[in-house]
Amino acid sequence: MNKARHIAIIMDGNGRWAELRGQKRVKGHEAGAKVVRTITEFCAADNDIERLTLYAFSTENWKRPRLEVEFLMKLLQRYLDNELDTYLANNIRFEPIGDIRAFSSSLQKTIHEVKEKTAHCDGLVQSLALNYGAHDEILRAINRVKKSQEDITEAMLSNALDCKHNVDLLIRTGGDHRLSNFLLWQAAYAELFFSDTLWPDFTTVELEKILKDFTKIERRFGGLK
Repeated sequence: MNKARHIAIIMDGNGRWAELRGQKRVKGHEAGAKVVRTITEFCAADNDIERLTLYAFSTENWKRPRLEVEFLMKLLQRYLDNELDTYLANNIRFEPIGDIRAFSSSLQKTIHEVKEKTAHCDGLVQSLALNYGAHDEILRAINRVKKSQEDITEAMLSNALDCKHNVDLLIRTGGDHRLSNFLLWQAAYAELFFSDTLWPDFTTVELEKILKDFTKIERRFGGLK
């Protein structure tokens, strides 16, 4: 039976969720942050799930209106401040991926502090993809290894990536059917599930159904069996 050891989620639909309710888009982001906690705690309680990687802020998200970006930065700061206790209570290790150098020094400090304070946790690993794009990640990885005198191998490049773990199950909420520059290397053989549910309405019940469907898939990885 297949087990989804590494789940990745593109959390799409926050803004539309708010707009459908006549609210500002930022209200959708606030609601979505609460779902992050619920889904993370659910995954932490499942011994079969080892890693949960969530697409929180992409390299392309800087194109959004300035006020929305500023709100997202404040929301991330507040989320990390509030969730440290949740991480520790649930034995969750926080491992961000992406190039956080574009963030404010105070936000960078918080990200590093939460990572350090949860480093001893040996349960679920939750990764937030922050200022992350797969193209950017792969380019940065190439630059890390190109000084080598040897030919670059798949293993060398994989080891230089922000995320060094292949994805088993990739879920996108919000109704769109695309990867949006998320974990392109790691998701090469991931099973893809697309949900019409907007992220603030995504529940553990729907995730359980997806996990059940995942167990029925015959994964051949390019072979016959």
